[in-house]
Amino acid sequence: MKEVQTSIQSRQGCTMENERLPLITKIMYGAGDLTNSLLLTIIGVYFAIFLTDVVRLDPVLAGAAIFVGRSMDWINDPIVGYLSDRTRSRWGRRRPFLLFGLAPLAIAFVLMYWVPPFNNQSILTLYYAVMYMFFDTVATFVYMPYFALTPELTLDYDERTSLSTVRAVFSIVGSILAFTLPSLIVNSFPNARLGHLAMALIFGTLGVLPLLLTFFGTRERPEYQTQAQPTIRESLAVIRNNQPFQFALGMYLLTWTTIDLLMAVLLYFIRYWLQMGEFESLIMGTLFVSAVIFLPVWNWLSHRWNKRTAYVVGIGFFALMMIVLSFVQSSTPLPYVIGLAVLLGVGVSAAHVIPWSILPDAVEWDEWQSGNRHEGAFYSMVSLAQKVASSIAIPLALVSLGLSAYIPETTQQAPSALGVIRWLVGLVPPVLLVGGIVFVLLYPLSRENHAEVRRMLAERRAQAAEASSH
Repeated sequence: MKEVQTSIQSRQGCTMENERLPLITKIMYGAGDLTNSLLLTIIGVYFAIFLTDVVRLDPVLAGAAIFVGRSMDWINDPIVGYLSDRTRSRWGRRRPFLLFGLAPLAIAFVLMYWVPPFNNQSILTLYYAVMYMFFDTVATFVYMPYFALTPELTLDYDERTSLSTVRAVFSIVGSILAFTLPSLIVNSFPNARLGHLAMALIFGTLGVLPLLLTFFGTRERPEYQTQAQPTIRESLAVIRNNQPFQFALGMYLLTWTTIDLLMAVLLYFIRYWLQMGEFESLIMGTLFVSAVIFLPVWNWLSHRWNKRTAYVVGIGFFALMMIVLSFVQSSTPLPYVIGLAVLLGVGVSAAHVIPWSILPDAVEWDEWQSGNRHEGAFYSMVSLAQKVASSIAIPLALVSLGLSAYIPETTQQAPSALGVIRWLVGLVPPVLLVGGIVFVLLYPLSRENHAEVRRMLAERRAQAAEASSH
């Protein structure tokens, strides 16, 4: 980093031509995250309560199923990242995974919400653990290469924030649909089990189609396919040596563990603490509509300030609103709850834009250090870290519920259960978010640092091209 700082100081006024992306390319890329957000949010929001209140698994066993399903999938991420980096095809390195992963992803999603015709708790736990493993494995083959496309589409510091903003629009639209429509579909059936299966069939079939837009609407950089690819050991070594990525990973990990945990417990909070289950679609829909509205604000602030400052402001506000939410009572008028959902959406919006715009910058830092690109390795590590954290945090939340005398679908929960639900919303998420702020304050790549890294990489590539022509 000192070398970059020195180069900056010695080259004041040195600029690079911005690399702009057509809006249609941003839209076609961003559309793919509609699939990821839609399916993963439905699982994140409804799967835990589906296991406890529909399948009638003991919360401890439900937590065990989720833990086994997600933790056994940890090995998939580095493998898929390695395969993605080394794939060579006429479609590129990443896009073939999007095309051929569609059908398996839809099938796996449907099987997650099918209730087998037996009541043995141990067998049901095993079934859902295996199905979760199946879904997560297939999903990894789709969304990890998808996210690894980000640094290949544009090299520009601010343009990546713009690309992440467009992607976040689709992500949050997917979240809105996932928070509002499934319960409407399920409630239209007289049987909750049949309703969940119908919901899974609808979203599993239609939800994977946006990935086709990304496949046909984006192109990978051909020069990256010609680069020599490192071994797994070499990829892990560059991750260990990439300090900006380590801080960015910590920031991303704590931010999105918070989002995952919030999705898993929010329905419990609305139904049992606020006792506003009939308004759950309105409350959650309001939150994510607000998040969509504020996406351009965070894009603008990231350009006006820098990504670190925007993250501190946005995530700090998010943490504060989570604390405020935990003090809301069941007697609080609905309009006040809706207003708080709007404010929460401001923080959720920041969480969707800024972390994803920071991560690609660390890829250039790695290329400048090592001479190779390892997007697959880096993004597989991001995915792996998030899975490890969520596979621990969400099961622990369910185990806490199971030990607190929680009773499924009972309006009047024991004070111990209500207390657990409350601190899972108002205590744990703010602590995680403050940790993310600490990491981003330590993140060393500023706008100026990144611009200098890009300039040096451009010079290196030009010299390599000139050398190869002689």
